[in-house]
Formats: sequence, C-alpha cells, structure tokens
Amino acid sequence: MSTSNDTKQENKHWYDYDRAQEVLDSYNKGAGSSLVADEFVAQSVLPAGTGGERDFSYIAPELPEFEASNCVGCMDCVNNCPDTAILGRVVMQADLDKELANVSNETEQDYLRNQFATTIKYHGQFEKRRAKKPDAGIPEGALFGIFIDPTKCKGCGECVEVCGNHNALKMIKKTPENLPTYLQAFGFYNSLPPSPESHISKTDMRDLMLKLGNLNMYKGGAGSCMGCGEASVIRQMLAATHEKVGTNFGIVASTGCNTVYGSTYPYNPYTVPWTNSLFENGPTDAMGIRTYWDQNGNTDWVLWNIGGDGAMLDIGFQALSRMLISGMNIKVLVLDTQVYSNTGGQQSTSSYVGQESKMGAHGKSKSGKVERRKELGQICIMHPNVFVAQTIGVNASHYYKVINRALEFDGPAVINVYTTCQPEHGVADDMAAAQAQLAVKSRAFPLFIYDPDAGPTMKSRFNMTGNPNPDRDWAQVKGPDGQMRSLTFIDWAKTEGRFRKHFDKDGNPIDQGIHNAEQDRLLNWRLLQELAGIDNKDMLAEFEKKSA
Repeated sequence: MSTSNDTKQENKHWYDYDRAQEVLDSYNKGAGSSLVADEFVAQSVLPAGTGGERDFSYIAPELPEFEASNCVGCMDCVNNCPDTAILGRVVMQADLDKELANVSNETEQDYLRNQFATTIKYHGQFEKRRAKKPDAGIPEGALFGIFIDPTKCKGCGECVEVCGNHNALKMIKKTPENLPTYLQAFGFYNSLPPSPESHISKTDMRDLMLKLGNLNMYKGGAGSCMGCGEASVIRQMLAATHEKVGTNFGIVASTGCNTVYGSTYPYNPYTVPWTNSLFENGPTDAMGIRTYWDQNGNTDWVLWNIGGDGAMLDIGFQALSRMLISGMNIKVLVLDTQVYSNTGGQQSTSSYVGQESKMGAHGKSKSGKVERRKELGQICIMHPNVFVAQTIGVNASHYYKVINRALEFDGPAVINVYTTCQPEHGVADDMAAAQAQLAVKSRAFPLFIYDPDAGPTMKSRFNMTGNPNPDRDWAQVKGPDGQMRSLTFIDWAKTEGRFRKHFDKDGNPIDQGIHNAEQDRLLNWRLLQELAGIDNKDMLAEFEKKSA
C-alpha cells in the first residue's frame, strides 16, 4: 500500500519522513547491501510520491527540445507523456518579467524567455475579446511555456509524435553541455506562479494538466517501459478524478505491470493512496474497502480499481462480474493491452485472432491465436445498471468525458481503455498514441459509451460518437493516389510486430489467419452498430446484392 501525504508536516503523525529521505538518498547513491533497515517496507508500505526523487537523467540518450514559435498550446504532449516529464505553464507577462529579473545571466535569460509562446489559445483570444469589450474586465493574454524535467524523461519521444505537424518539439542528443541547461530551466518553471484560473479552459479537458494539484497525483519516476501506453492514461484518470473530488479517492490495483512499475522499491509515483492484493481479486478487495468506507460515512469517496485485461477479462473476470452485480459504487479502469504483459507476453482472452504470443505461437499448423477475443464491454453492459465505455487516452475529449461520467454515475462503472504494450507487440517507443488512434480507425478497438441513464432502450443508451464513418464497415481514408479507400484491420495489423508472420516483406497478407482476424473485427463492429441502432450501408448493400 502507499500513503496519500507526501510532505514532512503531513506525514509526521505516523512515520518518520527523514528516514524515508534517508532511504531514498542511499538508494540514489547506489547503496546495495549497506542500505539501512526500512520500517516502511517491513509494513509493505511505500511512502507517497517518492518517485519524484528518482533520477533518470543518466539513462535517456535524448531529450525533447521545444520550439515555442510553432506551439499552439494544445497540451497533447503534457497529457500523453507517460512519466510526468514534460509540463506546461501559463504565465502573465508581468509575472514572467519579474521572475526573469532574478536571473543574472543574460544568455540564460534569453533562453528562458524563448521557452514561452504567444498562442491564440492563451493570448490571442483574450486580446481579441479585450479589444471588442475594453471595459468588461477581461484579463490580458498570457504566455505559454513548455518545460522538460530531465530527471523523469526516459527519451521515448512520445511528446514529439503527438505534437505532429505543429513541429513544436523534436528530439535532440543529451550532452554534458545541455543537461545543466534543462535542469536550470526546470528549476525556473518551478519558481513561476501557478497557471491563472482565468486562462485554464473549462471546455478543453487537456488543460486539467495545467493545475499542479492534478499533475502531482502521479509524480513520475515509475519503472515503466519507455513510452508505456498504460502510464499516460493512468495519469489522465488521476488528474480528472482529483479535479472532480480533490484527494477523497483511492485505488485498488490488480497485480500487473501497473503495480510493478508503480512500486519499484523505494519509488512510488502516486500521491493518492493505493493498494494491491492478488492478481485476480482486485474487485473483491475493492468491495471490502468500499463497504468499510460506506460504513464509516465516506460514501462520497471515490474508489478506482485498476487492472490489465489479464486481471479483468481473463483470470479475474468472475471477481469483476460479482462486483458489478453488487451495484457498489466502484469505478474500474481496464488497461487493455491484449496480452499478459507482466509475464512476458502470454496470450489473454482479450488477445486478437491471429496474434502471436506465448501460448499462441504462429507456425505451420496454427497461425497464432485461434479463439475469438472476449469483448469485455459487451459483457459488462449485460450486467444491470453499469456504466460502460471503451476509449483511448489520446482522444482526450472522449477519454475525459467518460472518466467524468463514470465519476458522476451512481453505481459501478467500467472504462476499458486501449493501452499499447510496445515491447510485447513490436511497437516503437514513441507510437503508443498513434497505435491507439489507428486501432480505433481500423475497428480493432472501437469507441463506445453505454450509459444506463441515457434512455430506456439499448439504442438510446449506446453512443458510438468518435468512430470514423460509423455507418460503414470500414473507415474511409484518402489513399496515396488521392482516391478514397477502406482502412481495415489488416492495415493496422501490419504495423504491429505481433502479426508480422502473417505478412511478406512487402506487407502483403500471406495466410488465412490474418483474414480470419479481420473478419472477427468486422463481426464485432457490426454487432456494436446493431446495439447502437446504426444501419450499416455496406451490409445492407451486400444483402441487397445477394437478394437480387
């Protein structure tokens, strides 16, 4: 378990903060067998936020470099960083000038000034409104800056990828010369006042990450892989929950990657209380905690249960189903990698047809996994009064919408989120967000929301907004020749190493297995359309052709 308080003053009532710091200092200096005895680990406790003391600056060979002139303030880089290593700050010109005046070196002053952009979002729209209504008390436009914490950055490049065509970020080689500059710049970031509330968008949920309280729910320093697809969505969930209920929440984590990289001794990235029990009984553990909280009058406290697809769809599904039937107010975040990542890539019941994995080998007699994937979303909506959503973190509007609705919903809620596992699926470190987007476009992982409060019928409760071409079999995209074509499951599968044996060197399918996988995804998509009451133009045309 971990604690929710990470300051000396707050923690003094139950543990010695100085001893915790002693352990961290010794660990950071490489103390092995000489490490002092630790009363925390003797109680299976890791103090909160200790991941903030971890230093990765000696690991990553590259760092992102910010080009302020290209920045639009979208906050995608901040939201999608798995390690809380790239942070944004909105600052008024007067406050920036005041802090810069404390920097004596003119070269350093110029460098810091160049870390701030004049964007339409935080500056232009405010000045335009002020010009139209000069006496309305509209605040001045502000500047927007991006800063990198080199002690947390693993150099995955995810921030550069999600920045896309804006080209406000690029990876550069880390050197003994530029590392001190980054450290000094991040120190300057920490000296700035908080982003003004007046400039934090109420409609663009990505701006949640401008608030320090939301950011500090996950301080980085976790032992996750470079570019981990899970950590980003966990950070976003924590920020949204803190924004809504403050610190009145906790986490029960089902054993898996999330508990391993979240408790790599002595580093705990969370400042929210969390605990974990056995792999398959996270929901059962959560039911006990929920009961205890309710008995003590804390019915308004939020309890999240986090687990991978192995823990929730596979071995632990019975515990999840029992929790859903109980009607308890527990929120579930399923990190769906379609594989048992923590045990080296064993197949799960959430694995795709044709996917190669441990216990699902691709060879002469069998081309990868042959069983169809278990669809957690469809099963969960068959439980009475459960809010269910399938989403991806990089689609911030959809993701934050379902997180907020889950928090509001009076009863159990299940959020199944696609989370790329780069090393197990042969995906580049910087491609977690891109793969998730492509999974949605290719019908590998469709978006949907099922809200029991939205209406009396399945159609009224089921929302497929966010999927491209929802009334077609496949999304329609422009090909290299400028002509529209279908983007299919096979287009996505050829970008992932787990399907590589189904294709030749030119990317052409070479066996029936991958076509079976594509048919499975099409049947799943058509079922979702039917549940949502969406007429499929392609299926109707196919039927009419056969009937003619």
